[in-house]
Amino acid sequence: MAKGHRSQIKRERNAQKDTRPSAKLSFARVSVTKACFVLDAIRGKGVTEALAILEYNPRYASSLVKKLLQSAIANAENNNGLKAENLYVAECYANKGPIMKRVRPRAQGRAYRIEKRMSHITLVLDEKK
Repeated sequence: MAKGHRSQIKRERNAQKDTRPSAKLSFARVSVTKACFVLDAIRGKGVTEALAILEYNPRYASSLVKKLLQSAIANAENNNGLKAENLYVAECYANKGPIMKRVRPRAQGRAYRIEKRMSHITLVLDEKK
């Protein structure tokens, strides 16, 4: 059990909170491996360069990540008062989400399981120094 008053505990927890602008997409209908190909391409890049990469990337996950990046930029401008041209992609990662299990009929009355995977994609921006 934590020591101290409830408000004090909340204050301490909020002091440790990350203040960098971010956006999160939960339950994206794309597997983690496929999302990571796109995320690896933009990690560490400036925001405008990352948007250009995502615009011309043929993968399905790039459309999801592009929307997510635009959301993170809007969060940075509105909530933190930062300029978009000074931002870069500090962190981006995909975590495993739930798996939808479906059944596919196969030969001789057998049934095979099909797993439709989901992921939670997180994108964190930071200001260039």
